[in-house]
Amino acid sequence: MTRILIVDDELQILRALRITLHARGYDVITASTGRQALAAAATEQPNIILLDLGLPDIDGTDVIHALRDWTAIPIIVLSGRAGSNDKVGALDAGADDYVTKPFRVDELLARLRAVARRTPATTDPPTATIGDYTIDLAARRIIRNPAIPADTASPSDTAGSAPVRLTPTEWHLLDVLLRNPEKLLTYRQLLPRTGGPSPKEQSHYLREYMGRLRRKLEPNPAHPRHFITEPGMGYRYQP
Repeated sequence: MTRILIVDDELQILRALRITLHARGYDVITASTGRQALAAAATEQPNIILLDLGLPDIDGTDVIHALRDWTAIPIIVLSGRAGSNDKVGALDAGADDYVTKPFRVDELLARLRAVARRTPATTDPPTATIGDYTIDLAARRIIRNPAIPADTASPSDTAGSAPVRLTPTEWHLLDVLLRNPEKLLTYRQLLPRTGGPSPKEQSHYLREYMGRLRRKLEPNPAHPRHFITEPGMGYRYQP
């Protein structure tokens, strides 16, 4: 089922589009701010994004820039801005199509079908083994691999058998890293812009998040084998 993320601060439009698209077989999630949209795009993995430009916290064009830092999810702009400069700006930022409000539902459905036809079929999210754990991105689940028979394990051997829980940001980082094995990913690609903290603050937050991932997943967090730091540039996932 195609999953669509609708981003609009007009609740009536959100509700109408959610009902209309759901009735036509789409799986629909919604957001009413730019920050909510960025978080939902990272955690919900939509197939297509319908995006209004006039959001209350971040301009829609900046949301497109932030998304294009790390994903190629198709974006269709739905906006009351009819000026050519707005259209050119959104398309140059990385939008795939632009629909001006008010619009006809049949036209929007046709645009969705057209974008879906142009988009390559996505492969299933990868699974990966890191230390004692298998990560299933599709199920958002981390499974500890059995290494010692239960009847011979000591209390210290089984102490770490509790499920590993990640925050939405940690899942986002893990998702991007695992989908790009051995590729250097910059700070900007890993922690997209949200219009909030400065780049220096964001790089500090990223170091904190990566430290948490290492403590949760790496066999020896002090000497990581899988989440490698490239000083001054970013991080690399080494399978």
